[in-house]
This record gives sequence, C-alpha cells and structure tokens, in this order.
Amino acid sequence: MNIGIRLHDTLPGTLAERLTYAREQGFSCAHLALSKAVSGFSMDDAPRLLNEELAASVRGDFAAQGMECVVLGCYLNLADPDPERRKRTQEIYRAHLRFSRMMGARVVGTETPANKESRFDQPAPESEEAFRLFMDGLKPVVRFAEEEGAILAVEPVATHIVSTPERAERMLNELPSDNLQIILDAVNLLSPENEGRAQEVIGEAIRRWGDRVRVLHMKDYNLISGKVKSGACGTGKLRYESLLTLAKERDLPMTLEDTIPDNAEQARLHLENIASQIK
Repeated sequence: MNIGIRLHDTLPGTLAERLTYAREQGFSCAHLALSKAVSGFSMDDAPRLLNEELAASVRGDFAAQGMECVVLGCYLNLADPDPERRKRTQEIYRAHLRFSRMMGARVVGTETPANKESRFDQPAPESEEAFRLFMDGLKPVVRFAEEEGAILAVEPVATHIVSTPERAERMLNELPSDNLQIILDAVNLLSPENEGRAQEVIGEAIRRWGDRVRVLHMKDYNLISGKVKSGACGTGKLRYESLLTLAKERDLPMTLEDTIPDNAEQARLHLENIASQIK
C-alpha cells in the first residue's frame, strides 16, 4: 500500500525535515500544501514563487527520502462571483498546475466551497446558481491543466458545491477531460442525514466515478452532538474495506488526514492491517 500524510500534519520544520519525519513514520508519499508546510510561502504570490528553482528544490527534498508528492494543494474558491478575483485565483491555479508538472506531483487538489462572497441564498452550495458559477470558474482551469500536461483533482464535500456522487459525475460529464479527475475522501461525503448509509454512499461514489479517482484521502469519523466529526483512521466508525479494495485494484495512493504526530503511524498501521485481510 502506498500510504502518505499531509506534510503540515507532521512535526514542524523545514520541508526537508517534515519529509524526514514522514519517512521515519513509514509513509511513502505525501500531500503538500505549500502555504501550510513551507515557511513564508504566500498563495497570493504563487505565480511568482512557483518557479523552476523552487521546483528543483522541492523535487530534491522528496527524492532524498524516496517519497512521492501525490497531491499539491490549491484549495482556493473557483466560485467567486467577482470576475477580477476569480481571474486572479485561476492564475494561481495555473501556476500550481505548471509547478506540479515541474516538481513531479500527481495532481493539484482542490475543493468547491461556496464562501460568503458568493451571495447564494441558503442552502447555498446546493443551488444551481452555485454549480453554474463553479463550472464557469473551473473550465479555464481545466484548459490550463490540458495545456500544462497536468491534472486537476476535485475533492467532493457534502457541504460544498460538488457535494454528492451525482454532482461529481455531472461535473465530469460536463467537462470530459482526462485532466480533470477526483480525490475521494469518503468522510467528506457524509452528513448527519446520510452517515447511517455510509457504505451505500461510498459505494455509489466508487460506482459513478471510481475510474476517475486518482488519490484517496483517508480519515475516520464519529457522530457527535448531531455533527459528523472527523479524526484519524481507527478512531471512529468508518469501514475501510471498499476503499482499500479500490486502492488495491487500481494501485491508488492515499494520504491520511486529521492525524497528529502521536497517532499518525498507528493510523497507517490500522489501514495496513485491514488491507492485509483483503484478498
């Protein structure tokens, strides 16, 4: 199994030090959010900062530990209704897509929030207006990905615009590009209303877009005070068999979320133990 971790969840340090910590805990890949893992990096300055020199440095740090960057995070809002802000955000995405190719990341990862600037009536993310605005913001970024030879991977979230297996499939059908793929985070698909059908929801996601999944995000959850609260793998009620079967069948990398340095290795071992029992 190719299991990794978000580098900003490791012990603090330089990028090289964080990669060393991750490798020492048995991880073989990583999710890199530059603004969270690299001191002084500003997303606003990404088009200037994401150059060949930085790419060579980051690529070297990963190579020194024999690790792969499977996700380069760029979790900015593409549903911003302001044309100038949206254009600037799209340029930041383009810089990340170009950088992902230069430094060897598999995908640039993103989500689809509808933030307060979007002005949608509640329930905001579920509205057709929100979906159309997001798609308008997404289309140029997918074209950038095609031009750069990179992959943008959208992570559906129950409270966001691309919120369900059906909406994600609609997105993929409207933009049928090999450069638009999916990050599957099962817990992010769950809500207080559907968590009792967690395996059904996960199965539907795999059925609708399993062949478009490039990376799995792995965590656990509990229902606390009527809310889905996520945590490290092995600390809640999620069953991982279908996800790990998908990972084995398609040789998919996965990165842990919601870990701390004290439980990250145990979370990895929890997944590996379940995977070892899957034929």
